[in-house]
Amino acid sequence: MTSTTTAPVSTHGGTDLAAKVPAITVLFWVIKTLTTGMGEALSDFLANTNLVAAIAVGVLGLAAALWLQLRTRRYTAPVYWLAVAMVAVFGTMAADGVHLVGLPYAVTTVFYLVVVGVLFFCWHRSEGTLSIHSITTRRRELFYWATVLASFALGTAAGDFTADQLRLGYLPSVAIFAVAIAVPAVGWRFFRLNPVVAFWVAYVLTRPLGASIADWLGKPAAHGGGLGLGDGPVAGVAAVIIALLVGYLAVRRTDVQTPTARHPA
Repeated sequence: MTSTTTAPVSTHGGTDLAAKVPAITVLFWVIKTLTTGMGEALSDFLANTNLVAAIAVGVLGLAAALWLQLRTRRYTAPVYWLAVAMVAVFGTMAADGVHLVGLPYAVTTVFYLVVVGVLFFCWHRSEGTLSIHSITTRRRELFYWATVLASFALGTAAGDFTADQLRLGYLPSVAIFAVAIAVPAVGWRFFRLNPVVAFWVAYVLTRPLGASIADWLGKPAAHGGGLGLGDGPVAGVAAVIIALLVGYLAVRRTDVQTPTARHPA
């Protein structure tokens, strides 16, 4: 699932753009997992501090970040990862909001799983591929971000389901999702699992993994066996690490794809 393969120029879905997503490297997975944890911790911190501010940051922050991302014509690390970070915050709020109306985590997990499945079906039916190497048109980019948003909500619900409803606690949940995320990696590396399938399975699983780590660090021992460091400090430290790593990518540009080859669907 780690690749620096170049991206194709597609002829579907409108005017071709330069690749709008990064190459899939080890650093991609590190930052992605960090954003999930940061989003979980920041969302919980804001919700417990000021619910109105939390909603404003989640909704307006997501809208502004996606607006910036959609306006760019090629991948730019700070803009892309800002959008991912805001999706992480909003995705947490979306999953928690559905649960607050009375739906159990098992139901919300299945609900968001269906949403992700429908998005994949519509995306593949429209474009003939789910490969992120093909995100070179506006329509594919919209499918991509809709799927990313739904996958964050799915991952949040799944993480809460294992930690809270199954009463496994945060650290056991970390172990479960760490093992689970290794399955598509091993399947891709050693058993020729389709790389597109491996990528999206791992992508969804980074959410409950990162969120479980953040909850384990931030929540008190009485709530799932956390370390009690606090949601605010956990979110702040994660944000600083993300900023440093994204700054490195912005300078080195080692994750920028170039449209020189076409990939199979």
